Amino acid sequence: MGESRTHASDRRFVMPNTVIGLTGGIGSGKSTVARMLADLGAGVIDADQLAHSVTAAGGLATPAIARSFGSDYLTSTGELDRVKMRALVFDNPAAREQLQSIIHPLVGQAVKASILSSTQSLIVLDIPLLVESGHWRKQCDWVLVVDCSESTQLSRVSARNGWPDRQTLSVIRAQAGRDKRLTAADMVLDNDHVTLPALFSSVKTLGDWLGL
Repeated sequence: MGESRTHASDRRFVMPNTVIGLTGGIGSGKSTVARMLADLGAGVIDADQLAHSVTAAGGLATPAIARSFGSDYLTSTGELDRVKMRALVFDNPAAREQLQSIIHPLVGQAVKASILSSTQSLIVLDIPLLVESGHWRKQCDWVLVVDCSESTQLSRVSARNGWPDRQTLSVIRAQAGRDKRLTAADMVLDNDHVTLPALFSSVKTLGDWLGL
């Protein structure tokens, strides 16, 4: 598993509805690890997908967004105008906190419902900003961080999104620092200069230890 804060030599059979919070910086490979864990039998709850659901046309968050920010922050089809909102909240902490106060409780309710209805013994809660939010950490039994260097983040995001380094760095700076994520971690998967087969091998070792 690369670095680990757990004793991986002992196989652990998790109790029902054990929740692992999965996080990592942009370009870390967090979503790839989530898919691998799902393939191994874990139930994966994607907080970003739930956030998109509540801000879609007819979503539970859209009326409050229109009241707080104006209807021009919704598209003509009634969903959140993500490009316009991103431009507003990027350098405006008060606006960002206001948006989060609308979306996060609704996502939290959806996460709780998903956990309670899950039939899998191990649930992976995929949350990009888990460390940044004190709320999400309380929902998890353990935190798993997918870790890589900043240079690896830059090269991956450039290859994937075509972003210039300046744009990627602005996102990295807005996220928790690498040291802060590692301090919060119970388990760490090293994904720096790692091939996909090697990453899967590490994830499989973790899955075996967790009883998947």
